[in-house]
Amino acid sequence: MFYLTLAIICSASIALIFKYTENSNANRMVITSANYFIAFSISLFMIFYKGLLSNFSREISFAKDFSLLSTNPEHILSPSSSIIWGLIVGGIFGSFFFLSFTYYQKSIKENGVGISGTIAKLGILIPMIFSIVIWKEFPSVIQWIGIILSLVSILIVNLSQKSLEKFDVKPTIIFLFVFGGMAEFSSKIYQKYALNDYKDVFLFAIFFTAFLVSIFYTVKEKRKITKKDILTGFVVGIPNLFSSYFLILSLATLKTSVVFPIYSAASIVLINIGGYFLFKEKITRKNQVAIVLTVLALILINL
Repeated sequence: MFYLTLAIICSASIALIFKYTENSNANRMVITSANYFIAFSISLFMIFYKGLLSNFSREISFAKDFSLLSTNPEHILSPSSSIIWGLIVGGIFGSFFFLSFTYYQKSIKENGVGISGTIAKLGILIPMIFSIVIWKEFPSVIQWIGIILSLVSILIVNLSQKSLEKFDVKPTIIFLFVFGGMAEFSSKIYQKYALNDYKDVFLFAIFFTAFLVSIFYTVKEKRKITKKDILTGFVVGIPNLFSSYFLILSLATLKTSVVFPIYSAASIVLINIGGYFLFKEKITRKNQVAIVLTVLALILINL
């Protein structure tokens, strides 16, 4: 739970930093690009600092190494294959990171923040279901109760009568759910088959791909770029990187169906608590209920 706790803290920090800057006329696309830039830069530094591209020998081809997974699902890829796997998965799923961000913005405009926040958080159902179906990672009965409580807390925090009345199932909502869920699933796909020692390569590929896509749209928008937006992006990029970093480590010791609902629900709780102490935001009655449910979920999942 130690690594999962760190991942939750980093995830909540991102939202609180955005909260701090929300009253300014910020260029969100510049912040996003700067965030991905600092994230992939730190990953690249860690790759060279640890000597990940030099301290290994290639004893088997990637194709042959990967084919062994079909006969032995518990097989772990060699160092060289882990690097290639990280680049492949990161390169593919980096676009999902950006697309989930884009459709989140579109959904807020079309459906409001309540429904959009709920659908984005419920995207965790995708990695949960895939892990149960593909890898048979079944939670215990008590853990199932905790998982259900955490999902209920997500619904309580994000939904309201007003948001439900406005809600209409549009393509934007579907894309938000799919892209957000697939972005979360990428960490599990990498961790399941590759060596955790080479996770920095995977994270570099993820954030570098997302950076390339976001910088394209930043240039296309032709909006004013300020030092404050760039600095904000740099500050956000650090917890953004390490939330994924610690999430991968937590997936190595805990079931996916346990990690993702707690990661999502506990992040919401921490954001509410941080908002109360840092920005004097009142915690509403429904959010108080959600916090209690999440704490109960944490206790049950750890029994």
